[in-house]
Amino acid sequence: MFAEMEHHGTRCLHLMHDPESGLKAIIAIHSLARGPAIGGCRFISYPNEQSALEDALRLARGMSYKAALADLPHGGAKAVIIQPNQPFNRQQLMQCFGQMVDSLNGAYITAMDSGTRVTDMDIIRSQTRWVSCTKQQGDPSPYTAKGVMEAIRTTVAFRSGSRDLNGLTVALQGVGHVGMAVAQNLHADGARLIISDVDEVRAHLCAERFNAEIVSPDSLYDVKADLFCPCGLGAILNTHTLPRLRVNMVVGSANNQLADDSIASLLQQKGILYAPDFLVNAGGLIFVALQYAGETLQAIEQKIQQIGTMLQNLYLRSITTQLSPHLLALEQARMLLKQAEQLHTAA
Repeated sequence: MFAEMEHHGTRCLHLMHDPESGLKAIIAIHSLARGPAIGGCRFISYPNEQSALEDALRLARGMSYKAALADLPHGGAKAVIIQPNQPFNRQQLMQCFGQMVDSLNGAYITAMDSGTRVTDMDIIRSQTRWVSCTKQQGDPSPYTAKGVMEAIRTTVAFRSGSRDLNGLTVALQGVGHVGMAVAQNLHADGARLIISDVDEVRAHLCAERFNAEIVSPDSLYDVKADLFCPCGLGAILNTHTLPRLRVNMVVGSANNQLADDSIASLLQQKGILYAPDFLVNAGGLIFVALQYAGETLQAIEQKIQQIGTMLQNLYLRSITTQLSPHLLALEQARMLLKQAEQLHTAA
């Protein structure tokens, strides 16, 4: 376990098991150098506890990178609640998790993520003040989608010289909360959508709303399109799927899209412009952090628009350095975290 923490650069790992509620929760805090760690709470089933641990560690590191690049006064963290495989009381479970968060005395601020809802955050709020995305604050998904759209327009403009998406063919993977919002925006901008989702109900709903073509989840990698937009699972860009891609741009909201960092260079060699996921999907974190700080929606939207500017600068630097935008973004995020650690240590 400590070797895995060292590999991901994780500062703290907190575990809780409550037999009465059935809670099995992990909170991974990657960094506190820039401020209290912030990150969503996942509530999904896992094949085993090791998978849940790995998810928390990887995602916490990504949250630190997001916060650093977005210049937010926070470190990164991620919580995972393993969904019980027997009947459970959701309210009791969330109350217990809220107590766990509260015991950390503000080192970790929790929020919505895959499998959790605004109503869950309200229950957690009854136990701790270190929570965002309550009913009063709102769902971050639309703001994640706003950041994705800004990244898509910036990427398309870098390729074609125009931010106009009319006639663009997009292969969209995953139409959950964020993916559905991205689909809505793409359709409104005149893009043609080819979609897939493991949930057939969601896929058909998206197709009806936005005149999208549905293909099977595995077939989406073979679709000829201008842009691939992964908004579902991680590690979907790997040595098996990469040779099948028939696109020239990849921009999406899914966390940890690359199976490993070497895939970024392979994408570049293939002539595919890849937008680093931890920059593209930072809109949700920006919303959570600034809402928690009491900022206005106007300030939040202005901050999200800066995603496009940062991405444009990465693309330009990629040309001059011959390094992939992903590796440049990693280098920049790690440098910012190192600087923060040095100041934190000196203080």
